[in-house]
Amino acid sequence: MPLQHSGASGGGGGADGNASYGKALLPGEGQALAQYVQQNLRIPRRGEIGFSGDDINLWENSGYVMSGSRHTRMNAVRIRKENQVYSAEEQRALALLTMEENQQKEAQLMEDFRIMLKEKKKMRDQSK
Repeated sequence: MPLQHSGASGGGGGADGNASYGKALLPGEGQALAQYVQQNLRIPRRGEIGFSGDDINLWENSGYVMSGSRHTRMNAVRIRKENQVYSAEEQRALALLTMEENQQKEAQLMEDFRIMLKEKKKMRDQSK
């Protein structure tokens, strides 16, 4: 079953929720795949929509061949599209992490400046 769009945690990036997942993806396909990636779920293949990842793994382990994994060309396209989404999500996560680190550095620098200014003010008050 398709995932429901989940407010703030979903989407991909930017104010309008449109992230660039690369070329060769249909409109909305990148966002749909990214929802599965963001929730650490298995991306369903053709013919697997509506079934859980556990059910599909159980069937594959018992010997069933799912239609999406039979054809090598179709499988190669699926893997390429999934990799595009995974790399875009990794870049988004790295950018978020870098932004948080920069904010922490900036906050520490501002705190250091505040301490320095308080010390200078205290020294001026003592000298008067």
